[in-house]
Amino acid sequence: MVSTTLRRIVSPCWKPSVEGENSSRGGVGNGRVDGLLWYEDSGEHVAGEFSMAVIQANNLLEDHSQLESGPISSFKSGPHGTFVGIYDGHGGPETARFINKHLFSHIKKFTTENHGMSADVINKAFLATEEDFLNLVKEQFETKPQIASVGSCCLVGIICSGLLYIANAGDSRVVLGRLEKAFKEVKAVQLSSEHNASFESVREELRSFHPDDPQIVVLRHNVWRVKGIIQISRSIGDAYLKKPEFNREPLLPKFRVPNSFEKPILQAEPALSVQKLRPEDQFLIFASDGLWEHLSNQEAVNIVSTCPRNGIARRLIKAALREAAKKREMRYSDLKKIDRGVRRHFHDDITVIVLFLDFHLISNGSSCRPLVSIRGSAGVSGNSKY
Repeated sequence: MVSTTLRRIVSPCWKPSVEGENSSRGGVGNGRVDGLLWYEDSGEHVAGEFSMAVIQANNLLEDHSQLESGPISSFKSGPHGTFVGIYDGHGGPETARFINKHLFSHIKKFTTENHGMSADVINKAFLATEEDFLNLVKEQFETKPQIASVGSCCLVGIICSGLLYIANAGDSRVVLGRLEKAFKEVKAVQLSSEHNASFESVREELRSFHPDDPQIVVLRHNVWRVKGIIQISRSIGDAYLKKPEFNREPLLPKFRVPNSFEKPILQAEPALSVQKLRPEDQFLIFASDGLWEHLSNQEAVNIVSTCPRNGIARRLIKAALREAAKKREMRYSDLKKIDRGVRRHFHDDITVIVLFLDFHLISNGSSCRPLVSIRGSAGVSGNSKY
């Protein structure tokens, strides 16, 4: 028996296709745009198929993302794999856009130097991207001080040689759909943890890193924030919370920390995990926190496991938007009419990348699949049907 909640969320699977839902099935281009929605409904990656979608809520899109499939070193003869990046910016789009442009290049560089993929390669790539961005802030600070207050969460997944690498700094999330054969159900398995001060474990970590600062986390209006300013404890960027040289004029007072600090308040180093993929691992859902604000892990997995693959990332976004409308006691049709900027009062920018996993391709290490390089950010503007 399908529960009422599950039926409500999955019901779009059995309805006639919505506006603009006939995307190309062969090959991958630069995606398609439908007002505030950008999407690539289907494509192939080294280890299976994928679907991507982005919905804009802010005046400027602060979510950026990418999928790269093929060689993940500087040599075509080197390891092949699939790279996914979800970059959820805050304070502006600059940091997320910068990561989108530079992080994968660092991954390839360090994979080449290391003669293979590893957790250390990913960690070095994160820190090198952070260093490059902070150097950019230093160059521009006097003329564009606002750049010191811009940052981004960074969630990365890499499939290579039968292993899944997950690296996360911030509060985006990746969830695995795993087939439980005994129950013939696909269960949700969360593979990342959020670095958000709303979690007691994160507050304890911050206090352990800053034992001499009783104000490292502050409860304001029932929300825990780092220094009373920001909820996340790890990010790339946010230079004003990393280096005291940026915690001064000409940066606006509202972004500055009252007291000076010696060591970085936020970290750029990601939490890393490595696991071997199994035949029962069906798919991965990578998404910025805008999706998880409205859908539970299992609700998202239920949609992916019961709906057609083509356009599944868009279906997840649509389900989240329906929930956002319901929470505000409004019709989804009315939410669709709201333009960017004002939309942010109803939901965040949302980015979703779904990777379907073909264990035969994963175990054989196939490198004959088409090369893919696609970024989910360009061209999202105007009114939307979503």
